[in-house]
Amino acid sequence: MLAHHKIIAAELKVAEKQVSATLNLLDEGATVPFISRYRKELTGSLDEVQVAAIRDRILQLRDLDKRREAILKSMTELGKLTPELEKQINEAETISLLEDIYLPYKPKRKTRASVAKEKGLEPLALQIFDQKNFDLEASANNFIDPEKGVNTVDEALAGARDIIAEMISENAETRTKMRIYFQEKAVFKSEVIKGKEEEGIKYKDYFEWSEPVKTAASHRVLAMRRGEKELILRLDALPPAEEALAILENQFIAANNDASKQVQQALEDGYKRLLEPAMETELRVLTKQKADEEAIRVFAENARQLLLAAPMGQKNVLAIDPGFRTGCKVVCLDKQGQLLENTAIYPHTGQGNIKNAEFTIQQLCEKYDIEAIAIGNGTAGRETEAFVRGLNLPHITIVMVNESGASIYSASEVAREEFPTQDITVRGAVSIGRRLMDPLAELVKIDPKSIGVGQYQHDVDQNKLKASLDDTVISAVNAVGVELNTASKQILAYVSGLGPTLAQNIVDYRNTNGAFKNRESLKKVPRLGDKAYEQAAGFLRIRNAENVLDTSGVHPERYAVVDKMASDLGTTVSALMKDTQLQKQIKLQQYVTDEIGLPTLTDILKELAKPGRDPREQFEAFSFIDGVNEIADLRIGMKLPGIVTNITNFGAFVDIGVHQDGLVHTSQLANRFVANPNDVVKVHQKVEVTVMEVDAARKRISLSMKTEESAKQKGQSRNPSADRPKQDFKPNNNKPNFKPKQESKNADGDLQEKLAKLKSMFK
Repeated sequence: MLAHHKIIAAELKVAEKQVSATLNLLDEGATVPFISRYRKELTGSLDEVQVAAIRDRILQLRDLDKRREAILKSMTELGKLTPELEKQINEAETISLLEDIYLPYKPKRKTRASVAKEKGLEPLALQIFDQKNFDLEASANNFIDPEKGVNTVDEALAGARDIIAEMISENAETRTKMRIYFQEKAVFKSEVIKGKEEEGIKYKDYFEWSEPVKTAASHRVLAMRRGEKELILRLDALPPAEEALAILENQFIAANNDASKQVQQALEDGYKRLLEPAMETELRVLTKQKADEEAIRVFAENARQLLLAAPMGQKNVLAIDPGFRTGCKVVCLDKQGQLLENTAIYPHTGQGNIKNAEFTIQQLCEKYDIEAIAIGNGTAGRETEAFVRGLNLPHITIVMVNESGASIYSASEVAREEFPTQDITVRGAVSIGRRLMDPLAELVKIDPKSIGVGQYQHDVDQNKLKASLDDTVISAVNAVGVELNTASKQILAYVSGLGPTLAQNIVDYRNTNGAFKNRESLKKVPRLGDKAYEQAAGFLRIRNAENVLDTSGVHPERYAVVDKMASDLGTTVSALMKDTQLQKQIKLQQYVTDEIGLPTLTDILKELAKPGRDPREQFEAFSFIDGVNEIADLRIGMKLPGIVTNITNFGAFVDIGVHQDGLVHTSQLANRFVANPNDVVKVHQKVEVTVMEVDAARKRISLSMKTEESAKQKGQSRNPSADRPKQDFKPNNNKPNFKPKQESKNADGDLQEKLAKLKSMFK
């Protein structure tokens, strides 16, 4: 049995010593962010993707070992373990192969074969299976025993065939061949269950559908399975039976006599009754796992992009949760996101109410020196935005904010704890305002499944989804860093080495003793030991700290080397961090030791240049075009600004301000072939789209991001002004100039398949 570190190193194409070092760190309790950020010398600078891949693979291999041990123990107890079987079991590299070897010996419920064996028909079955020339009827006649329930030759032969059928279906080599055959040749076939046509109209595309399993897209697999679960569709995943039988005949039919004809019958029965259902079940599990992995990958990538959306930063914000009849809830927040005042306005219910609403907004903006207004993008969002923009508030940025999940937060225990005396409408408005200030800090308070960027998230393996999203959130939080003195316990819980209990202890200590003045004082927090401090300290920031390095990503264990750098240049650390010319004089090679190498020293130098830098993009305000508020306002050929709200394997959904996202199919994302939509767009990216088709009845909007040059080359250009809205999209104080984001490039290149599955979680 090959050592685990050798297997992983070969699979991920990294050095064995890198894997061994990473496994040691993981076994010691180190986290993925900590290992990839602060232990580069030990791991050979493995990134988060590679470290996570090693972590996940070692869990699989250790689970395989546990199952191997259990099978060896069971085989020993059954008295069936031979040296040859033990060798096969120890050399099995997959759980499928391990289970195939064990299957013939595995204790099972009563089967037709086991009943036949109880009747003493196994010797006859083995004689027939050998397919030598002999008098079949005479041999079968010897096994007639009415006391055992064998009354005729036909009954004896039938029992023997049952045994042979099970022998064939449980043969490890056969199952391997069939597994490969099913994966290569099986076809998904779905059809509507009679009488369910109207009820299942949303599955209309699958009422009569077939496609090879091998190439079926994950979203279609999950859609068909959901239709089957809802009893709308009947779904099969089978290859041609004739070819399967031919494979079995080639393996088991060794003659052309009476015995081989019995084997042929047993083979056909065994395939249809045992092998085909077993292989189809396996295949459905496998395709579900692959579809889940792909859906989870897409979801995790989208969630990461949303979590790392550009923050506006600390501003005095007025936030509005829009509504028509019930009015709009208004809250005012200070620069730290604390609630100052809340009220309600009714700008959509009558002239008198409009005047009162105008006065209220103007008064609140002046009273709290409001710098930005956040408006939820739900019901009445565009109308409320038009109302606020009509007030011509000087020097105030007005932004539509995606409110997906705000209602989940407002009804949560977290929200009740934060605002015990406020109702859910106030809490929801606060969440909208805080999302504008810092999306990451606010979104970590809700279940990532509720933030509106998933694809069949309720159909996939929920444990795997949670693990993936936890990885994504942890990666995002630690990539950005956390301000220790203002962070909520929810975001602190995702910091490397902490967790909910220590996060609560930190908040309690902060509330009792005041703000932390340095990282070292973290050690005074109850139950926060040396290990947790080592894991967490580098990701926690303290603004205006006593030690200027506490504001940076430099780990406390490396402060001494920075002190030495400053001393060698005849200056202080504080002065060194402000002087780029001094930083350029640092010769990193001078500070290399057995413990500190160039990777860590290079990271330190980057931190000195930009201490505590935020990896997120610069915030840019955005507004939809005036005059286009409903689907009815759309015209073919319109060019509109929009924001990407969700990305799937088949394209990207874009909010263009009409209460219904439009779809940019992959074929319309660019003037070139697009294999992966994430290579072109990101969640929350600002784009310009052209309206291609509008189906108001089904609330479907087809959009394109192709440039006009491409359309002209194909002779499909249209008059650009023919269907444009009456008012041009122009910048002013309240409407920043719209600039479509540049296409992003795939920075991961040709990573191995294992790493590709994880790339969405980490960068």
